[in-house]
This record gives sequence, structure tokens and C-alpha cells, in this order.
Amino acid sequence: MQQAQRVVITGAGSGLGRELALCYAQPGAQLALADINEAGARETLALVRAKGAQGVVQRCDVRDYSQLAALAQTCEEQFGGLDVLINNAGVASGGMFWDLSLEDWDWQISINLMGVVKGCKAFMPMFLEQKSGHIINIASMAALMQAPGMSNYNVAKAGVVALSESLLCELQPVGVGVSVVCPSFFQTNLLDSYRGPSSQDKSDIAKLLENSPISAAEVAATIVRESADGQFMILPHEKGREAWAMKQAQPDAIYAEMTRLAEKKLGLSRA
Repeated sequence: MQQAQRVVITGAGSGLGRELALCYAQPGAQLALADINEAGARETLALVRAKGAQGVVQRCDVRDYSQLAALAQTCEEQFGGLDVLINNAGVASGGMFWDLSLEDWDWQISINLMGVVKGCKAFMPMFLEQKSGHIINIASMAALMQAPGMSNYNVAKAGVVALSESLLCELQPVGVGVSVVCPSFFQTNLLDSYRGPSSQDKSDIAKLLENSPISAAEVAATIVRESADGQFMILPHEKGREAWAMKQAQPDAIYAEMTRLAEKKLGLSRA
């Protein structure tokens, strides 16, 4: 059984965030559940308490650094420190590059990348003072594979991986661990936040989510287990691990496949 810990989870009101909370929930655990949807976070809190853990709920928009700083202060005051920070809050988007507006880019980057940057920044003083703890940043296989029609999402998630690699090297000497998670598609309510110029793109992603071989609960369990073991890059999906290995060995083959996917989305075919 996972040792009882003090844990912060953003985006804890549903989906992967809720499942992560349930994985950490046990007698003695103290969880800070943050979400822009406070009602959803309170539902998660009820489930957590039913498993014997204690928790607090705080409404938090990760675009607003002051709200993340207030969350860190709550943890300091009520928990006396922190063992695990999970930057999980995120949104979905899609569309070919030429169809995406600069506002689409700003929205995506402000939440999926800068929300993680600000989350790490808000809790950094606590970790540095403790000289202990673990940061888990939720990225995506989109950070590694860059499928067509998802450029702003790909860039934001790739930034989360680069940030995590930077923090890994900077924080190891002071005793703070870092993990980054790159799941493929799995069933969650991520599409509730979807923004993009094409309803077909949203439908295509919905099918991929529905056909996932593993659930959000299984993804969460993998994250908790592998981060506790000190794993840096966590790839919960077997096909994701295979694809990443292929890209490392034969990048041109992956680029060719992504080009074929782009042609299919555009209704084109090679002569």
C-alpha cells in the first residue's frame, strides 16, 4: 500500500485528477484538491473521505498565479508541508495550424503549459525548504509524437516535458524528485473543455478516447506506482511506449506516418 502522504492535485474535480486522488486516499493521507470546478472537487473530496483520508478543496484557475500561491499557503498552514505536487489541470484543443487563431494558442499555452510552470513556481519555495518531495507533471504522448491537427496542444505538452527535464536536473541535487507523464488517449471528460475550429476533429478524438485499452483509474495507478519508484518519464500505454521507441530509432518513419495522417485529414491522397 502507498504510504500516507500530503498531496496536491490540480484538476482534481473529475477524470484523471479524481482517480489520482482516490489512489492516494487512505487513512492518514492529506489531500488538497484544486479545480476551477469547485463542485466537482467537492465530489472528489467526499470519495476521498469515504476511504479514510482527509482533504481540503480550493477553487483554482491555474492561469492565475495568485490562486496557486494561495493553494500553496493552504498546504503550508494545514499540512505543514507537501510530499507530492501533481500538475494535472488541462484542456483539449485541435485544428490545423492555419485554422488556429492566436487566441487559440494563447488559451492553450496559458493553461496546459503556463499552468504547470506556475504550479511548480508556487510550490518551489516549500520544496526547496524541505529538501524533499516529488513533482508530477501531466503531459501527453502528443508531446512526443506530434500528430497533425493538434499543433498548439502538441507544443504546450512538449513544453511540459522540457520543463520537467529541466527541473529533474536542477532539483535532484536538493532532494526533490520529478516525473512527467505522457499518456495516450484514455476515457475521460477532457473533451468537455475542447476548443477548435472543426467539430470533426473533436469527433475523431472522442473515438480514440472511447477505444482506449486502459481506464483513467489504471493510468492513475501506474502514475502513483512508477513515480514512487523514481521513474522520470511515465508512459502508461503499451502502444505509446512502442511508438516512442520507434520514433527514437526511426524518426523518419514516424514523420512519414504523421504526414499520411495529415493527408487523410485533408482529404488528399498521394499520386
